[in-house]
Amino acid sequence: MFLGRIVEDIKSAMKKDPAARSSLEVIFCYPGIHALWLYRIAHFLYNRKMYIIARMVSHFARFVTGVEIHPGANIGRRVFIDHGMGVVIGETAEIGDDSLIYKGVVLGGTNLQRGKRHPTLGRNVVVGSNACVLGPIKIGDGAKIGSGSVVVKDVPPGATVVGVPGKIVKKKTAEKLELDFEHGNLPDPIADVVKIMLKMQHELEQRLETIEKDHNIKTRSIFHDYEEKAVEELPDDK
Repeated sequence: MFLGRIVEDIKSAMKKDPAARSSLEVIFCYPGIHALWLYRIAHFLYNRKMYIIARMVSHFARFVTGVEIHPGANIGRRVFIDHGMGVVIGETAEIGDDSLIYKGVVLGGTNLQRGKRHPTLGRNVVVGSNACVLGPIKIGDGAKIGSGSVVVKDVPPGATVVGVPGKIVKKKTAEKLELDFEHGNLPDPIADVVKIMLKMQHELEQRLETIEKDHNIKTRSIFHDYEEKAVEELPDDK
C-alpha cells in the first residue's frame, strides 16, 4: 500500500509539474514529495498514539524539506506540494485527493481551543503561493485560492478567491471542476473597479463637452488644467 502511494505521488508530480523530466528527478529532488512520504510515516505513528515519535519524524521532515505537516493532519491521495518551502499544515487540517499546494501556503487555526480548528480542502483544490487559509472552514471541490490571499470563510465548489480578506470573484459550473493550474492568472477586482471608474469619467467628460458646445461655453481642457496643476506641485530640482 505504501509503495503504491509512492508510485502515485511520483506520477502526480510528473503530471502537475512541467519541470519534472524523470521519475528519478522527482524521487531525489522534490522536497514536497519527501515531506509527504515522511508525513505518512508520522501519521501512521500518530494514529497509534506514538505522539512523541510522530512529532520527531515531522520535525525531521521540517528540517530537511522546509515543509511543516502536523502528523495529525489528514491528506488525501495524489496531493502535490510544489517547491514546498514554508508550507505549514495544521493538526486538524484535511486535504482532498488530487489537490495542489504551492510554496508558502498556511493551513492554520484561528483559536487556541482543542478540536477542529484548521481548514478542510475538497478534491482538486489549488492553493496559490503564500496564501493563508485559516480556521475550521471548508474549501469546496475544484476551488482555486489566489496567491497571497487570506481566506477565513467557506468557499463553494469551483469558486476562485482572491484578496485580503479573500473574496469570491469567479464561480465554475458543476461540470467544470477540473484542476486549473493558472493560479497566477486571476481576476483583479480592484483593477476592474478602476476600469469602470475611468469609463464613467470618460462618458461624463463627453457629456460635459457636448453641453459646453451647445451653450457656446469656451473652457480649457480638463486634462490641461490637471497638467498645469501637476507641474506646479512638482518638487524643485534645485
